[in-house]
Amino acid sequence: MSEDVLLYEITGSVARLTLNRPRAMNALNLAVLAELEQRLDEIARDDELRVVILTGTGPAFCAGADLKEVLAGSSLPAGEADFLDRANVVFGQLRNFPKPVIAALNGVTMAGGLELAMCADMVIAAHGATIADAHANFGVYPGAGGAAVLPRLIPLNMAMYLLMTGKSLSASEMKACGLVCEVHADGELADAALDLARQIAKKSPIALRRMKAVARASADKTRDDALQHEQVMLRQHLRTADFQEGLQAFNEKRAPQFKGR
Repeated sequence: MSEDVLLYEITGSVARLTLNRPRAMNALNLAVLAELEQRLDEIARDDELRVVILTGTGPAFCAGADLKEVLAGSSLPAGEADFLDRANVVFGQLRNFPKPVIAALNGVTMAGGLELAMCADMVIAAHGATIADAHANFGVYPGAGGAAVLPRLIPLNMAMYLLMTGKSLSASEMKACGLVCEVHADGELADAALDLARQIAKKSPIALRRMKAVARASADKTRDDALQHEQVMLRQHLRTADFQEGLQAFNEKRAPQFKGR
């Protein structure tokens, strides 16, 4: 392959995955999806890696799917997985990833790019980033969470506004909606993402994994069921070495050294 469509960098306990098709606005194609799937598998198996940053090169985080590959799926034999099938497998892998994932939106984020960002546990953005669903602008229907997930992350009326107008909003506007957690100067996003990832990487990996599991599942549960799930996880956590280490470090007035067990 003449181009590395996904850059992979490790800094201490942080893995950075960078979409690298800048001339195509980092549009997702089958090659990108394959690389994402492989790298996420590797990161999940590596206990030394505790947090993932997902970002892009050039003027875009991700402008969505490569429409040539989406359209090519219509000519595939019946039963053969097409681009949308593959995308939803990888997006599901990212949503259910056992470690914290930060989406760092460096620029244009639209359609499938927004759906990709919504798979992360938290979203930060450069001041100049713009964010849109945009499917309605092209008569296209969202296929990876645009209509299904966006209303779970921001107020329903704002989700409907984005879906139905196709309008782009600024990072600051999306922070006001609750989708974006932090906005940073354009030249400072990469360092800010790494700083945030390093802060999170100092926490107990097993505690974070269990928090994420309960929080992700809570949207599909009643409050009482979600509380019961939390209690089950707590009882399991009380038996971990990280729990004991946290209490001991607090008593000894030192920073805890978590091992993830």
